[in-house]
Formats: sequence, structure tokens, C-alpha cells
Amino acid sequence: METASFLSASVLVPICCLASLYALVAAFALPSARSDRQRAHHRRAQRRSPPQAGAVAISVLKPLCGGEPRLFENLATFCEQAHPQYQLLFGVSSPNDPAIAVVRRLQAAYPTRDIELVSDPLVHGQNLKVSNLINLAAYAKYPIIVLADSDIAVKPDYLAHITAPLADPQVGIVTCLYRAQGVGSFWTRVGALFINEWFAPSVRIAHTAGSRQFGFGATLALRASTLDAIGGFQAIKDCLADDYWLAEYTRKLGLTTVLSEVVVETDVIESEFSSLWRRETRWLRTIRSINPLGFAFLFITFTSPWLAIAALLVLGHGGLAREAVLVGSITIGALARIDLHARASRDVQTFWRDLPLVPLRDGMLAVQWIVAAFGSHVTWRGARIPVVVRGDAG
Repeated sequence: METASFLSASVLVPICCLASLYALVAAFALPSARSDRQRAHHRRAQRRSPPQAGAVAISVLKPLCGGEPRLFENLATFCEQAHPQYQLLFGVSSPNDPAIAVVRRLQAAYPTRDIELVSDPLVHGQNLKVSNLINLAAYAKYPIIVLADSDIAVKPDYLAHITAPLADPQVGIVTCLYRAQGVGSFWTRVGALFINEWFAPSVRIAHTAGSRQFGFGATLALRASTLDAIGGFQAIKDCLADDYWLAEYTRKLGLTTVLSEVVVETDVIESEFSSLWRRETRWLRTIRSINPLGFAFLFITFTSPWLAIAALLVLGHGGLAREAVLVGSITIGALARIDLHARASRDVQTFWRDLPLVPLRDGMLAVQWIVAAFGSHVTWRGARIPVVVRGDAG
């Protein structure tokens, strides 16, 4: 029994230390919400001069499904872009979709904008979002394609900045991170922490380490010729992680991926625990499908549960040296996790309001990770999509 306890402690102590180290690295990797706003202000200050007439024209593809909260407000930010020439293509698969009325409001509110609604029930594959994109792509008329989720809001210089790297012929695709805000109840705030304090720092760390193996549906910008070269959206019509695979197939052409400095705003609208659980478990299974090894090692990113385990090991009186290591690990991990929360918080008020949610968020994520390790399908907006490991998808 004593030997088993020693072996357990000898495994758990290094893991607890690694988890604290990860929290420290994540805190340093994540820019504060305030610094993001300062950078955005600096970009706008640099672009006070009128846009150049020679800017490359852009087709923006926005697949829609349902009447989301703040849908009009989010889509309206795309109608207020400073870019001199772009079209907005909104797609639905049903003539009864509530999003149609929102698009009609946009057309009335912005009569000078090139806004087109495409309603097409034709299904091309298992991924209904990609099926919608296939239908939209037939109406795209410009050499640059921008894909953007329906639930994001952007600044007026968004299109200019996210397409700028495509001037380099070696750049194949541009993507960007997003900052979440809860729209509604308690659970939407918990969901926002998932994005702001776990997902975003993870991407920042990977990017700093040199990885470019990503692509996020919040924004993907590429040349129409590049899209044609990979076989169009047809190439990803059955893929679960369609945003990742669009970027990956672009990289297979020998082109690079750029993570833009632009950070867009996204809404978390899942107001019930059950809907939030399904969404986040789907995301984790998606990660498992494209990066099984990375998914397996996600356990070190769940700070609070490991801090609790470290505290229990200290109480177990495992020896003075071990206790000193664990106390140091707990101190570093706790301070780093609080700093990470502070960096992700919009202001002091939201920091204190959501600070008690941090242990719940980390503990919930740990359980979701275990659940996501199993299961062969996910459900997205009524569509059942198989979880296929990366090697089998391409």
C-alpha cells in the first residue's frame, strides 16, 4: 500500500508542477484585453487616410442558420467596412430560416452595399455549413474570399487588415483569433471563459512555439485561385473540422498560414448547461480528430484540478522536500491562473465577477476532456458528423 502511494505521488507531483508551469506560460502568452484594444486603436489611427482605389476586391461568404441573438448587430459590422470594394454573400438552406428577415433588414439599412441572399436547399455532403459555402461560392465574383462565422463582430478596418498578408504570394491563408462575451445567463459567461482563458492561450502558445497548423472559422481569408487549387469547398464537404482542413489543404500546396493580429468579437449564446456542454464537447472531439496526440496531453492545461490534487498531496505529508516543491507549485500555479484570468477580463468588474467561476471552468473542462476521448460522432445544428482522425481525412 505504501509503495503504491509512493508511485502515485511520484507521478502526480511532476504533473502538478507541469500544470502550474503551463499556467505561467499561458499567462505570459496571452495579451491583455486592454492591450488588444490599444493595438486596434493604433491600427485605426494608422488608417485614417482614405483606402487606396487599387485595393483588391473581396467576396465575403457568411453561412447562416437560425436567428441568433445579436445577429443583425454582428452582421451590420460587416456592412460598415472601410474597404472600397467588397460583396457580402449570406447563405441559408431553408426558405423559412429566421436569418432571412435579418438579411432583408440589412439590405434596407445599407442600400448602397453589395448584399446578396442565397437560399439553396441543395446538400453536398455531411457538413451542412460547408454545403452552404458551396452554394454561396457560385456567386462570389472577386479574387479574394473571406469566410466569417455569423456570430462575430468586427471593426471597420477588419477586411483591410486580414487580407493584407495575401499580397505575399507565399501566403496561402489568413486566420484570426476571437474574444468571447456571454450573451445572456450564467452559463454563457462560463462558455466565454472556455474561449478566452483556455482556447486562446493554447493557440498563442502553439503560435509562439512556431506551429502554424491551425485555421479558425471566425475568419479565413484566401485567394479564389487557391481555393480552386485545393478543389474548392467540395474538398472539405464531409470534414468535421472544416476550418482546419481548409487551411491544411492550402498548406499542402506549399503555402503558409498567417495568424492575423486582428482579434474579432464572438458571442456565446448557450444559456443552458446542456447546450454549452454539447458545444464544448464537440470542440474537444474536433481537436481529437485533427490532433490526437495534442488532445491526449491537454490534461496539463486544466490548472485548478491539479492545484487541488497538489494540495491533497501536501496534506498527505509526503516528505519535507516534496511538500516544498508542491507548495511552490501551488503558489506559482494559483498566481499564474489568476493573472491569466485578469488578462482575459475586459475590465476590473468582470475580473471580480467571474473570478469564482475559474475553478468551475477548469474542473468542467477536465471532465469534458475525459468524455470527449470517447464517442465517434458529434452533432452540429442537427447534423450528425463522424469523428475521423486526421490521418484518415486527407
